[in-house]
Amino acid sequence: MVERRPAGEPGQGEPAGTLAAYRALLGAQARSQTAYRTSFVVDLLGNVGATVFDVVTVLVIYGVTRELGGFTLRETLVMVGLSASAFAVADLLVGNIERLPGYVRTGRFDAVLVRPLGALPQLLLMDLPLRKVSRGLFGVGVLVVALASAGIDWTPARVALAVAAPLAGVVFFGSVFVATATVSFWWVDSGELANSVTYGGRDFTSYPVTVFEGWFRAAFAYGLGFAFVSYQPALALLGRADPLGLPAWAGWAAPLVALVAAGGAAAAWRTGVRHYRSTGS
Repeated sequence: MVERRPAGEPGQGEPAGTLAAYRALLGAQARSQTAYRTSFVVDLLGNVGATVFDVVTVLVIYGVTRELGGFTLRETLVMVGLSASAFAVADLLVGNIERLPGYVRTGRFDAVLVRPLGALPQLLLMDLPLRKVSRGLFGVGVLVVALASAGIDWTPARVALAVAAPLAGVVFFGSVFVATATVSFWWVDSGELANSVTYGGRDFTSYPVTVFEGWFRAAFAYGLGFAFVSYQPALALLGRADPLGLPAWAGWAAPLVALVAAGGAAAAWRTGVRHYRSTGS
């Protein structure tokens, strides 16, 4: 059985060179991925496609209707921008945690645990997909354009929310990535389940919650909290009352929901690492 720290994370007794080691891991990844510059540039351009497709899909829908769920194109694009920017940045920073099932299945997670570094930071820095930087920049660009064209009555509070909401979305999606990947400590073949929540959540947050109904809306929007990634912050930015009847303060709750999600993901990760048993290979 592999000897490890109780939570698989760095503690107060970590060596002074821990941060330097993390920087070295990141630097090694950057050098290896940019060694072939033409290939790297092609990857950068190719990775924009997924986010472009999300935006184009919304534009196509509004080509045949003036409103969707009671919202205009400009209002919906604010939600798309919040969702696209948050998901793309979270996918860049945390998305490669999806490789965890492979590490657990093959026993390579043992090597991660015996190093004098936190297990989660190691997994995030190994194979960090720098090619996804372009997707994050495009998502932020969509958000900036959407906010500029939505006719928002800007106040200091709304400016603060326009900055805080995307950051909270990054934390929220990052927490979802970690929490769903942690399931692999108990169920190695859980990848499709994880994808249904992470990428399904991205698609869900790209549209007004009002287009969904029944248990599905209740489960995804408020049971899992995806309504606070884009829908509720967009209502607060646009100065619109919630058609579903939630109070106005709900639009400002995104940072709190993100912190709750991060706490839940951290607890799930620590429990999963404690549960992990070496393959013995």
